[in-house]
Amino acid sequence: MSSQAELLRQLSIDRGSPSAPAPARWPWLLAALLLLLGGGAYFALRGTGAVPVRAVSVQVKGGAAAASGGSVLDASGYVVARRQATVSSKITGKVMAINFEEGQRVAEGEVLARLDDSNVASQLALAEAQVEQARAQLTELRVSLANAEREARRNRDLLEKKLVSQAVLDNAQTAVEQLRARLASSEQGVKVAQRQLAVIGQQLDDTVVRAPFAGVITVKNAQPGEMISPLSAGGAGTRTGLGTLVDMNSLEVEVDVNENFLNKVRDGQGASTKLNAYPDWEIPSRLVAIIPTADRSKATVKVRVGFERLAGEALDARILPDMGARVSFLAERPAPSAAPLPRRVLMPAEALDGDAVWLLSGSTVSRRVVRTEAAENGYLAVLEGLSGGESLAVGEFGKLSDGNQVKVQGANDE
Repeated sequence: MSSQAELLRQLSIDRGSPSAPAPARWPWLLAALLLLLGGGAYFALRGTGAVPVRAVSVQVKGGAAAASGGSVLDASGYVVARRQATVSSKITGKVMAINFEEGQRVAEGEVLARLDDSNVASQLALAEAQVEQARAQLTELRVSLANAEREARRNRDLLEKKLVSQAVLDNAQTAVEQLRARLASSEQGVKVAQRQLAVIGQQLDDTVVRAPFAGVITVKNAQPGEMISPLSAGGAGTRTGLGTLVDMNSLEVEVDVNENFLNKVRDGQGASTKLNAYPDWEIPSRLVAIIPTADRSKATVKVRVGFERLAGEALDARILPDMGARVSFLAERPAPSAAPLPRRVLMPAEALDGDAVWLLSGSTVSRRVVRTEAAENGYLAVLEGLSGGESLAVGEFGKLSDGNQVKVQGANDE
């Protein structure tokens, strides 16, 4: 029996102990999927490092807007500069250095370019030597004149003692007069040499081209090595100008008004200007002048409209030459019994970061210092720094710096 049981035990299959069930993998897959979705959502919200902000607007209360009625006439035109110059040199020469680029702001008198001054410098050295030579000749004549005067005095004494003849004294006196004439001529020669030196010195200074007024370079026409000439007859390879300088504070709008509606506008009339680039920005303006000439082909009259701003305040940097603009000329309301409210620029108090605000331009911000005082209903009155219509960023100010990319999450203009 034992042997049979042993045989049967040897023929049986040993399945071993039951294996533990394999761990479930779906929790790990779910965690990885949630992590991936969370990361994607984070980077989608975060964008390219843009700081999330809200946009608020600067408002204008009272002033010309309050004293004016609705629009009586709308006209289209373009922003132009009243003060614009093509900067060139006074002399013809080769450009040695250009110290400006497009978009650069320059101060009045700042050096913009230098021309080759080697020939003029040589002429200046020659003129200086000629001045020194004329002065040396003048000194020599003064010494000779002093000696001739002493000789004449001795001959006069000898003539009184009957030791010389009158002819000897006359010859001595003639020599004195000749030397005095030569001395006067030499003195004039020194003056002529000095004037010539000043002329050549001015020519040397003309090789340095300076900014005639403060502004922004909008066009750069020349490069080092090119010839520059104030005359257009310099040849095909000669430039007539180095670049174009624009005074940004002289920008205004020129519009064409149909002559049939010319009776609706007048000098000093209030207006509101909207730039095509910023259709929601109303810029307080005023009619500056009506050009007294009509365009026969278009039956229009050109009208100049200036932007209103505080005394000494720079024009907003968003206004650029040749921008399209639409001007609404406003009707004057009858004078009320009470005095009109003064013009005030108001900004939300939440947009103030210390003593500055963050101007919003597209998707970037720039810091601007302002001076404010308390107003009402959560607003501050802006005394300096803003003119009205600007968009300001509100958010985590500590993360903002000049030129930062921001993501506008919404608008809160009220």
